[in-house]
Amino acid sequence: MTTQQLTQQIHAKKSFLCIGLDVDLTKIPQHLLQTEDPIFEFNKAIIDATHDLCVSYKPNTAFYEAYGLKGWQSLQKTINYINENYPEIFTIADAKRGDIGNTSSMYAKAFFEDLNFDSVTVAPYMGKDSVEPFLAFENKHAIMLALTSNEGAFDFQTKNVEGKELYKTVIETSKTWKNSEKLMYVVGATKAEYFTDIRKIVPDSFLLVPGVGAQGGSLSEVCKYGMSNNVGLLINSSRGIIYASNGTDFAEKARTEALKLQQEMAAILSN
Repeated sequence: MTTQQLTQQIHAKKSFLCIGLDVDLTKIPQHLLQTEDPIFEFNKAIIDATHDLCVSYKPNTAFYEAYGLKGWQSLQKTINYINENYPEIFTIADAKRGDIGNTSSMYAKAFFEDLNFDSVTVAPYMGKDSVEPFLAFENKHAIMLALTSNEGAFDFQTKNVEGKELYKTVIETSKTWKNSEKLMYVVGATKAEYFTDIRKIVPDSFLLVPGVGAQGGSLSEVCKYGMSNNVGLLINSSRGIIYASNGTDFAEKARTEALKLQQEMAAILSN
């Protein structure tokens, strides 16, 4: 999917919501545990209930890898279901891969060719060798960790190195890599005050923003400082939507929470 197609979906749906499909079998409704594939059945219900309110789904692969082969099969069934039934949705493999050379090429092949995701999250610590292989695929995107929302982000990302915060150097350097126009960036919503400086470096790139809702990030603050001329934001919410209820009404409650965010986004877009 191209960024132009993604932007068209944002305006059509009046939403830039990304829903994280981070499935924990200890948190999903108990009645689903009796089904052949509880993870997929949970995802399918959430997707069917919210697909018109969001533009993206983001499964965190750790929540599938934790269950071994069955979990990976559930992930494959989930992405296949989205691609077959809602092909307009932008899909993100939240895998945070970050190796070099042939290894990165194989990771890219796994997520882009075998699973057919539109994008994958990557860690830039090893430099261009770890990211450029993901940028070699047509109409696919690498979403690079830039400034994350966790407490440990301050260990390295905001450190002053030769007169500049490290995260700024990382983003600036990434712009020199081959096919860098396919890069998007992860910027945590709890770091809203940093968005102005980030937009000076990448004014038009899409930013994937976790941390709104359960982690305390403010949607209005993120949009105030982070929205670009083409919107340029994907706001992720996971727990606040998918675990809105652990009863048989879980999909209905998930839709209710997604609708709240979509309506906020529609109001922001209209202004």
